[in-house]
Amino acid sequence: MILAVASETVVRRTEQWFVRQGAPTMIEGYGFQSHVLPRMLPALTFVAVGSLAWLVLLRSAGLSKWVLLGVIVAVMVSAWFLLSVFVRRLPSFSPRMTVAVLVAYAAMPVIVPLLQLAIDEKVTTPGAEDPETAWWVTALWFIVFFGVAFVATMLATTYGLGALLKAAIRHVIADLSNSVHLLGRALPPMLFVTLFLFFTGELWQAMNQLRWPRVSLVVLLFAAITVLAAAARLRDEIGRVEQDLRPEVLQVACKGTPLSEVEITEPLQPKRLNGRQTRNLLVVLAIRQLVQAAVIGLALFAFFVVLGLIVVTPAIAELWIGEPPKMSWLGVPSAMLRNATLFAAFGSMYFSVTSMSDADHRRQFFAPVIEKVERTLEVRAVYLDVRERAGA
Repeated sequence: MILAVASETVVRRTEQWFVRQGAPTMIEGYGFQSHVLPRMLPALTFVAVGSLAWLVLLRSAGLSKWVLLGVIVAVMVSAWFLLSVFVRRLPSFSPRMTVAVLVAYAAMPVIVPLLQLAIDEKVTTPGAEDPETAWWVTALWFIVFFGVAFVATMLATTYGLGALLKAAIRHVIADLSNSVHLLGRALPPMLFVTLFLFFTGELWQAMNQLRWPRVSLVVLLFAAITVLAAAARLRDEIGRVEQDLRPEVLQVACKGTPLSEVEITEPLQPKRLNGRQTRNLLVVLAIRQLVQAAVIGLALFAFFVVLGLIVVTPAIAELWIGEPPKMSWLGVPSAMLRNATLFAAFGSMYFSVTSMSDADHRRQFFAPVIEKVERTLEVRAVYLDVRERAGA
């Protein structure tokens, strides 16, 4: 039983706390119209106004171009700031307001090309070199651009990616400040697995021919495996965490939150998470794992580049590849940089998976991430109880 006086103010402030933590789906009744669309408004306005910037660059020349571009940037930043202040209060749109916003944004693929047509007497897309491009291709480009921007903004807002990225930056700084401990624990196992493969001639031949876009796809594949491994682990952890809602645990979890003054005397009943909430927690875990893996990956990349510069001379590289190696703009063989990238991505994935399964690594690297998920679920349990008593 909660003895504190439940109030709608506490409920509202707790919902804002969930947004700042990157877990907005923990808000009860979380939906597109009530929570997502209002918070999308700054980003949608930014995209709509920003789409005028390239029109200025296409049409104008000289000093006037930069003056107009500066005005557009100032308008974009001002609109973002003012609307961000507005949405911090978590406003809820009426059905009429929702329709108005969606219709206004849906009109952008028509307004922008018509505006360009009025100014420049022709319609072109950014990067298009052929002025005779069919009208339906140009129209399709605008529709796809604004459609992708809308979907990306909706997903980022729904799962709180903005707040999670801010937290990720803070974690990167913390990881770098603790880099001696982090790298000292993580690098030796990674090098044991990957070091001797670096000197494989067949791999150097492949990397000499492989282009960077394909190397990027390999890196994305390793990142996807990391996310899938985190997803499998998260489901097990959620099942364990949800059952531990004892008063003493909840009281500690609520410290530093709007619920810190709430007194809890009895255990609370666990509330089942829906699919969206589970995915939100997965995103929280996945981003933290990927950021931590990125720190390890950068260290591995630097190590293999230095190792390659010391050991692999141009003559040795030519012997392994069978022909003079292709050189990068840095003056080193491109195969060496691609090899270093490949092993850095593999080592990062190996570290992330190991940190979630090996007992020692889990305690050092994965436990702090799970603690954040635990706290979010514990605060949610108290929030739901307070909300119920407040009649919100």
